[in-house]
Amino acid sequence: MKRVDLIEFSKIITDKSTALEFLCKQYKTNDAVCCPSCNSEKYYITARGKMRCKNCKIDYKPFRGTWLDIISIDFVKWLALIKLFDLGISARRAAVESNVSYPTALNAFDCIRYSILYRLAETDHQLKGEIEADEAYFGGKRKGNRGRGAKNKTIVFGILERKGKVSVQIVDNVSAKTLLSNTIKKVRKGSIVYTDKWRGYDSLVFSGYRHLSVDHSKVFANGKVYINGIEGFWSFAKERMAKHHGVSPGKFLLYIKEMEWRYNHQDEDTFSLLLDYMLVVNN
Repeated sequence: MKRVDLIEFSKIITDKSTALEFLCKQYKTNDAVCCPSCNSEKYYITARGKMRCKNCKIDYKPFRGTWLDIISIDFVKWLALIKLFDLGISARRAAVESNVSYPTALNAFDCIRYSILYRLAETDHQLKGEIEADEAYFGGKRKGNRGRGAKNKTIVFGILERKGKVSVQIVDNVSAKTLLSNTIKKVRKGSIVYTDKWRGYDSLVFSGYRHLSVDHSKVFANGKVYINGIEGFWSFAKERMAKHHGVSPGKFLLYIKEMEWRYNHQDEDTFSLLLDYMLVVNN
């Protein structure tokens, strides 16, 4: 599906019928659109935007068991909220734009984030080649000590494959044990890992990786030895996280993984990707 901007979107989705038609065209299988009474896959859409079975003539709710089934709002509003989320609009503004309550918009946005998290877990794989590794601190008003943890801050460990994807994970500390275990999970042995001079990375060289580090107190890059890529991701994530004016620890993973996803799909039609995620049947 070609990229749909907001103006074109408003022309395509005009009522419940067009919203349902749009979703049915996007949906890749018939699992959640078949009749719950007779299992027929033949249907038509009524003038009121209902799904009607051609076989037994009953009206039924489509997309049962998908993420769209979690919140009881019509498909016009669901599509509007997905599009507004795609554009990076805040939940508060999206509530106004889509004519829903703020709690509903917030719940819908979290539902979208869960669908992203679900897909990331399904497609998780090890990175390889030239890798940049670093950690960043989010939240809190006071700067913490790097080696002893960061009081009132959330620590995020990030790994970036040059010319590839970024992957992030929340960690409890930046000890050698923590950084090594997370690197082993995410980076294929034999890869080159670039870091700064933090001593927590020293054990990488003994664990099947080629480890090269740059001393930021002296230079930011030494030939190919730099971590500008992962630092660029931190700037990308923090700029976008700032608009939320604080994220609770319980939801922080949802937000930081959203940032990972957005960064990795900057040049793609993310609205279509989100529709694919939201239309997955969750067994």
